[in-house]
Amino acid sequence: SMAVGNYLSAKAAHELVERARRTEGRHIDVHPAGEMEEIRQIFRAKGFEGRLLESIVSTITGDRKRWVNTMITEELGLQLEPPVPLNAALTTFFAFMMAGMVPLVPLFFTDRLGEEMTFRVSAVATALTFCLIGVVKGRVTSKSLIGSAMETVAVGGCAAILAYLVGTWLKTIVGV
Repeated sequence: SMAVGNYLSAKAAHELVERARRTEGRHIDVHPAGEMEEIRQIFRAKGFEGRLLESIVSTITGDRKRWVNTMITEELGLQLEPPVPLNAALTTFFAFMMAGMVPLVPLFFTDRLGEEMTFRVSAVATALTFCLIGVVKGRVTSKSLIGSAMETVAVGGCAAILAYLVGTWLKTIVGV
């Protein structure tokens, strides 16, 4: 379901960019002076002024595709190249498959470990997986690796405890 959600999100992002592209193109056709002034205001707010500002405005508005792209990114704050929907879905699916397998692997050794030890090994393996995910997230976001790892372990741990409690509750209802 996370993969489907990620697919739909990426697809919607592409559709949003295409709709924005058509809308901004129409605005440029209908009211070029107003759209040119918007470009001027955007870059003035970034600290450009005088001849440099006018050069930027004429460079951007001199090429329709560049002009539309600038309006999409600067005015609307959209990415020109959102993630490819299928790639986003597959990446999410495989990442969840890999991370989701970790707590299950100890179950194959329940006969050797016993139920209590299997549960402990599974819990520790899950915590280590969350820690690794947090470290990777910290590297990607350039945040503290330890802080990111601790946050991910805490959030993931809460989700795992909640899932365990729901499972235990459902087990009592079903009577398995």
